[in-house]
Amino acid sequence: MSGLYGLSARRADGSDTSLAEFRGKVLLIVNTASRCGFTPQYEGLEALQQRLAPRGFTVLAFPCNQFGAQEPGDDGSIAEFCATNYRTSFPLFSKVEVNGAGAHPIFRYLKQARRGWLGTGRIQWNFTKFLVDRQGEVVARFAPITKPAAIEGAIEKLL
Repeated sequence: MSGLYGLSARRADGSDTSLAEFRGKVLLIVNTASRCGFTPQYEGLEALQQRLAPRGFTVLAFPCNQFGAQEPGDDGSIAEFCATNYRTSFPLFSKVEVNGAGAHPIFRYLKQARRGWLGTGRIQWNFTKFLVDRQGEVVARFAPITKPAAIEGAIEKLL
């Protein structure tokens, strides 16, 4: 077990999930927050999920409170927020850190695979998006300002 599929994370419901479960799917992995100016992107993420899931695509959302304390809730309240306000159907994971010594291994892997602005691995803000192909390779990284609809063409090419 190596690469992305060798990693696992806890879902918001407390269950542990190996990313090997998503082998063969195109993934959009996103660090999210419910009190961010980019929070309305949940709507666009869900639209992508609804349109493209039947063809082997899924969004994986990882709430993070490292940027402006914009995700202060616990896993249950975050899940309720997403379900109530955006009717999300994609997997929601437990809150994680994406930078620093406590960065979740998935985000350490993603940042190593696709460096960000000026070649830094650091994630700059909520709603940074990583596109992963069916083989588990990180093929692109998108800034928080990039709306989900703008990524649809890149996802389509991988489906």
